[in-house]
Amino acid sequence: MKLFDSGVYLLNGTQLLDEQEASARLGRTLNREEAKKGTIAYGILQKHNTAKDMAHLKLRFDSLTSHDITYVGIIQTARASGMKIFPMPYVLTNCHNSLCAVGGTINEDDHKFALSAAKKYGGIYVPTNMAVIHSYNREMMAGCGRMILGSDSHTRYGAIGTMAVGEGGGELAKQLVGRTYDITLPEVIAVYLTGKPQPGVGPHDVALSIVGATYANGYVKNKVMEFVGDGISDLPMEYRNAIDVMTTETTCWSSIWQTDEKTQNYLSIHGRPQDYAKLAPAELAYYDGAILIDLSKIKPVIAMPFHPSNVYTIEEFLANAPDILDKTEKMIAEQFGKRGVGIDLKSKYYDGAFHVDQGIIAGCSGGTFDSLCQVADILEGESVGNGAFTLSLYPGSQPVYLELLRNGAAAKMMASGALLRECFCGPCFGAGDTPANGEFSIRHTTRNFPNREGSKPGEGQLACVALMDALSIAATAIHGGKLTPATSLCKEYHTRPYHFDAGIYAKRVYDGRGKADPQSELRMGPNIKDWPTMPELTSHLLLKVVSHITDAVTTTDELIPSGETSSFRSNPLRLAEFTLSRKDPNYVKRAKIVQRIETAREAGQCPCEADEEIAEVYRILHEKFPDLKPREIVIGSTIYANKPGDGSAREQAASCQRVLGGAANLAKEYATKRYRSNLINWGMLPFLTADADAYRVGDYVFIPHVREAVQSGAPVQACILRDGSIVGEATLTLGELTEDEKQILLDGCLINFYRSH
Repeated sequence: MKLFDSGVYLLNGTQLLDEQEASARLGRTLNREEAKKGTIAYGILQKHNTAKDMAHLKLRFDSLTSHDITYVGIIQTARASGMKIFPMPYVLTNCHNSLCAVGGTINEDDHKFALSAAKKYGGIYVPTNMAVIHSYNREMMAGCGRMILGSDSHTRYGAIGTMAVGEGGGELAKQLVGRTYDITLPEVIAVYLTGKPQPGVGPHDVALSIVGATYANGYVKNKVMEFVGDGISDLPMEYRNAIDVMTTETTCWSSIWQTDEKTQNYLSIHGRPQDYAKLAPAELAYYDGAILIDLSKIKPVIAMPFHPSNVYTIEEFLANAPDILDKTEKMIAEQFGKRGVGIDLKSKYYDGAFHVDQGIIAGCSGGTFDSLCQVADILEGESVGNGAFTLSLYPGSQPVYLELLRNGAAAKMMASGALLRECFCGPCFGAGDTPANGEFSIRHTTRNFPNREGSKPGEGQLACVALMDALSIAATAIHGGKLTPATSLCKEYHTRPYHFDAGIYAKRVYDGRGKADPQSELRMGPNIKDWPTMPELTSHLLLKVVSHITDAVTTTDELIPSGETSSFRSNPLRLAEFTLSRKDPNYVKRAKIVQRIETAREAGQCPCEADEEIAEVYRILHEKFPDLKPREIVIGSTIYANKPGDGSAREQAASCQRVLGGAANLAKEYATKRYRSNLINWGMLPFLTADADAYRVGDYVFIPHVREAVQSGAPVQACILRDGSIVGEATLTLGELTEDEKQILLDGCLINFYRSH
């Protein structure tokens, strides 16, 4: 795999050349800006842009999609912002909170709310266990040249010719009230595929290899990955889909692939031949960078805890297992402290092999028809054993499940002792097949972040997850859990035709497009609550640091845990109680103390009368800023983190802080655009600061003339107060903000913005 150091030209879709080579080949001076228009991405973005120019895009999407831990909050936000009807197709799937043992009737109340919303506003309702969100959208909504916006970070349908974007709920709410998605024209990176994968190498092997090569260096961060090259033609569509969904883990903004006869056949099988169009780069296209991948050189890999980029080939891992396991244990101990000391991975390496406890193949990445059929080929006539090792398989949709039953693959898998489960995203975020304490699980799912599998370190329960391809997981299964790359097997893989039964959806999915009934009532369960009111930004801002996180990266799962919290995602106040609970258990208590002071201020009480510490802070500030009026200054909490927001698109990673009185984040950088957008949409200032050591828990940060800074985009000089004195100053910046984003921050949140504009 080669990452180019600079931009490249793609000539005739087959040759990557630098500017000098391309100019010599064509015999003329090249216009780079004109050649940028030759990418597939540029054409799709141009089609969806409503702005007068392409430098600053204002996008309208073709459809939206959400699942049942995000759609309640989105619809509630849009309702409060004046929405009367879904202005575009909006798919509401029920694949996350569908395990109703977690949350009891609360989850099913959310589902009934979604069905009533689909009827009232004209949406598409996919009942529980019918399909995971991305499988349904691939089968029914994605088409060549389209754009889809989803409130799940893995919203990726590039292999079907759709540029899809995963964002926080606020961005979907904007689309629902007729506004646009605003972004500077992103750079485009060519991903040139050549060669053909060897037998036993699956799509996750390719995808994880790409993530490992691009995540840490930020090579594709907030950019578009455009897949081109002669190697694509040999890849089946489901292979492409499974690679594509993992582009999210590179932190790219979106993805797109050139299309061909296989794309056309895929859409025809799903009853939508009219949605095919040939997508390919122009004869000459300029890319801001390029990744050259020889698929024939890819080997089975394993992404060790706790990130998809922590990649080794299985061959390399087995050859150096004691050293890699020792390194992993030290990393766990450093990250979890005393809670991580009990993890003993080295004990799982014995007799020259590494022994795992659990295998999972699931959802939008692993539960595809092709992958499960090949898993059946490996498991046929074999046994997963009757020891500690278990194997669970989750098809991505009911049509896939039915076809596995019809062609006999399901029987082969079940006969081996594997468990064939319902269509459910649970293992991806900790709501199903949670390993026992100290266990090591290998999974063809999307993420292996800390605690994402459902363990609870605060209660003494911690497990580890590594990511692998379905084929090597199946190879490991037939060896009783002994880690085995699929390339070591002498297995014959059969290509099975796929027959899509559209009747499954026709009989169960409610499709209300164009049939909105404004008189229909929403069905509101007792756990479904409105968003609390948020204060607008005052002239000055006083922050108290209530958490200080020095990890290299802070994931959204650490900001607001998944799994057991999912049942409360339609109840902002109850969900907020879990904020940072696995990372900083004292955060909520500290934030609430600050919030009580702000609540008193909003009620008309002087903050100096509400809290002695605040009175002392204002006494000190008054010496430098004699015109301060405490009653007119918002007092909010803030966290410092080096690089927060890697992972999920769910807005609750930001909104929970806001519900508890959070007014800003301080960070060296933000891991993803979507997390920064979530902060902005909830009225939280996304400050950038250079010095982590400048702040401690308990510090106050006073930011004078903050409204002016937001309006002008200028840096501000903040005063840091500690132990009764001003101990220093810090320069804070906000980065690039659109005019709407500025106004959202000034108004206090997206809902306030729409109420007043």
